[in-house]
This record gives sequence, C-alpha cells and structure tokens, in this order.
Amino acid sequence: MKTTEEKIREQLANNPVILYMKGVPEKPECGFSAKTVGILKQTSIPYTYVNVLAAPFIREKLPSISHWPTYPQLFVNGELVGGCDIVEAMWNDGSLLPLLKSAEAKDGAAGGEHLSVAEVTQLVQQEIADAEVIVDGAGCDLSLTVISTRFAGLPLVKKQQAVLAALKAPLASGKLHAVSVLAYTPEEWQSKQASSTGGLLQIQG
Repeated sequence: MKTTEEKIREQLANNPVILYMKGVPEKPECGFSAKTVGILKQTSIPYTYVNVLAAPFIREKLPSISHWPTYPQLFVNGELVGGCDIVEAMWNDGSLLPLLKSAEAKDGAAGGEHLSVAEVTQLVQQEIADAEVIVDGAGCDLSLTVISTRFAGLPLVKKQQAVLAALKAPLASGKLHAVSVLAYTPEEWQSKQASSTGGLLQIQG
C-alpha cells in the first residue's frame, strides 16, 4: 500500500501538467479554482487534475510537500508554479503558455512509442463526449475508470466495450499493451465515492 506522499510524488512524476483543485473543471467549487481552470482552458494544453475535495488525504498532505498552504496548486514538470494569482500573472505577462508547451513537449519525448495519459483520455472522450477519465499506471499498461451518462442502463460488458472501442487502434498497434476498464454512471460513481477516501487523478484535455 502506497503512502499518500508516495501517491502524490508519483502523480507529480507521471504528469507534466497537474492541477490540484477544489471540484472538477466542469464544476469548480471555489472561485480561485474556477479562474485557474478558465486560464488553462485558454491555453488548450491538456492537463491532469485532482479534486482535493474528493481526496482528503491528498488535500491534507500536499501543502507539506509543496510548501503552499492553499488551493488550487499548479505543477509543471514536477515543480510548483503556484496558485491562482501566480497563474493569472504568468498568463497576463505571457510566460505561462511557453512553460506549459515545454512540459507538453517533454511528455511527448518521454512517451516514446506509448500513448500519454492525455492522449488516452482524448481518445476516450472522442468516443464518449461527456466522459470523465481517471487514469492509473503509465506507459503501455493502464487502468481506466470512466464515468459517463452514456452508460445508464447498460450491462457491465457493454460499458467496457464502449471504452475499449475508443482504444482499438493503439491496442492493435501495441502502443497500449494492457488496459483494464471500470465504467460507471455519474450516480454509480458518486455512490462508490461516498464509501471511499481514495484520491482522484483525472485528465482534462
């Protein structure tokens, strides 16, 4: 069992751009998170996000690692950029976009023949437009949790087939070797989260 600190450091190592925020990009739960998400959306650079309200252990532990007491917190290449005010200032002075692009370039170089988590998420969302995607793992072996209203009324196998259909090409080419899939409706996911304290690692493209 990994410690919370180990999970955080793994998230920082595996995700070139990651935002720890309150809520999710589609529904931020504080004004500062909403403003930061709005800026990131304008850059069009894919990023990973963690909803710290759904991950209380991460919410409590991260400030001792980042030495930053409030949320949101944006990290690029494993280094803290800062909170909303700093992100906004960097956007206004033109320094944010080059930083994010450098992280995106490094992610592509490091990925080699494997798909990045952002690319996997993009493929799933092309097939299932409203999908929220939680990614665990790296390289060619990934575990995906996908939440979508499209799964309502479908048996488990049909839910999984819908996700795997989006990944047919990279699975055939070997860019993905193994993918495990868990699929939920939003209601099923909320019910599961109500009995869980695990962290959410999600990708926003």
